[in-house]
Amino acid sequence: MHQDEPLVEARIARLVRDRVDPAVLRRSAPVTIEAWEVPGEPVPFDAAVGETYTPFTVGSHWGGRPWGTTWFRVTGTVPADFGTAPGTTAELLVDLGFTKRQPGFQAEGLAFRADGSTIKAIEPRNDTVPLEVGPGESFELWIEAGANPDIGGDSFQGATPLGSRSTAGDDPIYRLKALEVVERDDTVWELQQDLWVLRGLMAELPTDGTRGADILRALERAADALDPDDVAGTAADARQVLAPVLAVPASPAAHRAIAVGHAHIDSAWLWPVRETKRKCARTFSNVLDLMDRDPDFTFACSSAQQYAWIRDEYPEVFARIKQRVAEGRWIPVGGMWVESDTNLPGGEALARQFVAGKRFFLEEFGIDTPEAWLPDSFGYSGALPQIVRAAGSRWFVTQKPSWNETNVIPHTSFHWEGIDGSRILTHLPPADTYNSDVSPADLRRGERNNKERGTANTSMLLYGFGDGGGGPTREMVGAAHRQHDLDGSPRVTLGTPAQVFEQLEAELPTPGVWSGEMYLEFHRGTYTSQIRTKQGNRRSEHLLREAELWAATAAVRLGSEYPYAELEEAWHTVLLQQFHDILPGSSIAWVYENAEEQYARVAEVLEGLIGSATTALAAGGSGTGAGADDAASVVRFNASPVAAGDATALAGSVVHAPRPVPPVRDGDRFVLDTGVVRATIDAAGHVVSFVDHATGRDAIAPGAAAAEYTVFRDTPNQWEAWDIDRAYQRNGTVLSASSVSVDGDELVVERSFGSSTLTTRYSAVQGEPELTVETEVDWHEHQKLLKLAFPIDVLASSASSEIQFGHIDRPTHQNTSWDHARFETSAHRWVHVAEPGFGVAVANDSTYGHDITRETRPDGGITTLVRESLLRGPTFPDPNADQGHHVFRTVLRIGDSVLDAADSGYRLNLPVRSVPGSAEVAPLVTVSSPQVFVEAVKLAEDRSGDVVVRLYEGLGGRAADVGVSFGFDAASVSQVDLLERPLERSWSAGEPVVLTLRPFEIVTLRVRRA
Repeated sequence: MHQDEPLVEARIARLVRDRVDPAVLRRSAPVTIEAWEVPGEPVPFDAAVGETYTPFTVGSHWGGRPWGTTWFRVTGTVPADFGTAPGTTAELLVDLGFTKRQPGFQAEGLAFRADGSTIKAIEPRNDTVPLEVGPGESFELWIEAGANPDIGGDSFQGATPLGSRSTAGDDPIYRLKALEVVERDDTVWELQQDLWVLRGLMAELPTDGTRGADILRALERAADALDPDDVAGTAADARQVLAPVLAVPASPAAHRAIAVGHAHIDSAWLWPVRETKRKCARTFSNVLDLMDRDPDFTFACSSAQQYAWIRDEYPEVFARIKQRVAEGRWIPVGGMWVESDTNLPGGEALARQFVAGKRFFLEEFGIDTPEAWLPDSFGYSGALPQIVRAAGSRWFVTQKPSWNETNVIPHTSFHWEGIDGSRILTHLPPADTYNSDVSPADLRRGERNNKERGTANTSMLLYGFGDGGGGPTREMVGAAHRQHDLDGSPRVTLGTPAQVFEQLEAELPTPGVWSGEMYLEFHRGTYTSQIRTKQGNRRSEHLLREAELWAATAAVRLGSEYPYAELEEAWHTVLLQQFHDILPGSSIAWVYENAEEQYARVAEVLEGLIGSATTALAAGGSGTGAGADDAASVVRFNASPVAAGDATALAGSVVHAPRPVPPVRDGDRFVLDTGVVRATIDAAGHVVSFVDHATGRDAIAPGAAAAEYTVFRDTPNQWEAWDIDRAYQRNGTVLSASSVSVDGDELVVERSFGSSTLTTRYSAVQGEPELTVETEVDWHEHQKLLKLAFPIDVLASSASSEIQFGHIDRPTHQNTSWDHARFETSAHRWVHVAEPGFGVAVANDSTYGHDITRETRPDGGITTLVRESLLRGPTFPDPNADQGHHVFRTVLRIGDSVLDAADSGYRLNLPVRSVPGSAEVAPLVTVSSPQVFVEAVKLAEDRSGDVVVRLYEGLGGRAADVGVSFGFDAASVSQVDLLERPLERSWSAGEPVVLTLRPFEIVTLRVRRA
């Protein structure tokens, strides 16, 4: 037989493009359109319908300026002969001016009935609305259209003014292309879907295989059966020709893909939070409409925050969601408030993502979600498995590791082991997408990438257009049905995430294990970009800790009212800002304008709560502060779990403030000597010596300079705000001092670079093993990276970096490709490098990005270099990211153990507060072991008044016989999970509470007051 396959394929392609696709919509009829342009921010339906509407014509501009909103009132009559023929349906077609680029990143709309209930959304690839009237009947509906600009365009690069209302301009960006009644030919549509699946499947099959040849010839015969001049009249004949090849069943050994409808909606990214609310309403309305039409369709949706928005702003949609949840077809997943970043949130904040999220799902739906769900976060903390377990879940879904630039995680379905040894069954959907269209290509890729094939032949397929693209479509569901049992394809079942994991548990009795963090070899710049937001997050986390601690102390000691509502609202705000495109710094300017406003509001509320509680406590409940006789008396409130000088941990102490050490000139150098360490700063403003008096050892490498600032080029290959590429290391400029002077108890060094200035202030406190380095920057650089370096004279084979509830040890060498790819890492409040008997910590108050390396000097010694990444200046998606004034505080400390590093980190981030008064305030809880830290003290979420204490082992070793004492009468104590539900251990009144903690174990205790 002559080989004509390419010719046949070309014939089919043209037939589909030129004949079948245009024939899906038979004909159209006009409608009457009126419009009202919203003058400011979006308004709800009830407000919009009361406005004055004017006639509008197709082809006209709408939306006003970028980010504007136009409401359309659409009225008309379905022609009497539309939808009357068998296999035809009348619909409304709406084209808001869509481009061919990705859905979800441009104009979107939502159609409403006259009673204000939603029908479905209008998206670039989901552009029809069902008409709920028959032929010859009139209709009225309303469309809210959002003129969202396509920020990313084709390249996701280049400075754009569209990311803020203040710079986006006033020129309209959309014209209405179509708004009309159309008659859809359902038979032609079904043929279109048959052809799409079979052509896609044929492309995935061997070119010399029998099945592929069978499909090709069936397509050829279907083309013969289809009259191009009468597609509608012959579509059924063509379908009949294709039916036999669509009916060939899959092999019993075929891979099984459980397809779960999904719509990954970033809670903010290239649009503000206010637009996310509308994206959710649009997509969720689409999903509900599709559920009405297909009883087998299932949908999984995460993020309690998004449900809360719908509950509060679209109650009718939320009521329909609750109905589908009760049926088991709409599946709330993940149990987190938002799909947060996991590198940057603190331990308590990451725990509260689950506390807030799971509480919402339990209270609103009665569902305790069994899985964590983070398809798109930028790396996964080694603390997460234990947190997931402690929240009562046991499974984890992500896909992002497939983006790694260098290495591939060697599993698809496996046990992920956290730093404490906790394990959760984890699945990386092998199709490598959470936005599948259920194409044969996606299904084949999922089969091919399944690294457990031959043992576990089940995987999850997440399908649906995300980010406002509208979620799953009827075309996707149609493709899933066609490939349910189709030879050459994996078997596709519409199902749920739980079905995937239950099957994996059966197929994988002893899964492979991945231990420690899942570091993303990509997007390393997210540890540093948009530093104001990161500082706002860090400060908010610690203010929340203080507010809960002192409010709980005042409630127990004084009977004060505990501010449950204010604290919950503040937590919800902070948790939202930890979303994986807000906190990492990868959103548009508008998002950060909002974030900074939110952090300021949170700080104001929390400072008020802290001030009220500490003032009352310092006065001993008398309601007054220090009297005339003790006007100079103050109570020093220390919210950290470690003592700060003479200030007791978690208590208010009437003690003296620490004494600063003034700098002393020594020739052309300056010295700050605390009695414990001696720091020497040279004329260039660098720390050239940092000597430990006890050992006489200098922490600074010979001939090196610490507190050295370097500005590097920072032009990553692709995702600018997201990425730092290794090439930055090749081009750096060390900043020299323009002046060094003494200002009171501080040594001040001035530097400049380009249009920017840096001021460094060195200070130290008597009796402490620390030097504080404060960096004030007026930053006006773009595509530059500012780092602060500390070359330490130790041979550290690994560096310990604080993460949630513990730390992780990462190699300082580059033996493997995994080590080489880990050239920029995240840490929370401190890093620690050491050799036996001597170590050095570098603590910070707002820095996350670090790089830590080591090299051998000419003298044979080893220098371990610790560098903090302070600032960047990416130009996309926010062209003015990081510009302006910033202050950073870094502490250099000599300390053998990571406990010393933790001590400095806590004290730097939780500075002691001095409050007028004279009443000592004893701690509510004390712990006997220095390696066990109290991370939270609060009242119970159920508002019972019980005291909840969360603590963890911080050294990385077993902590045996740890006594926990309470500064109030306890009726009982029980160990609980993160949601404060009882576990097995409990203690009765008067019984000593003694714990043994495994390395990095988190323990939560609930104390019922007597």
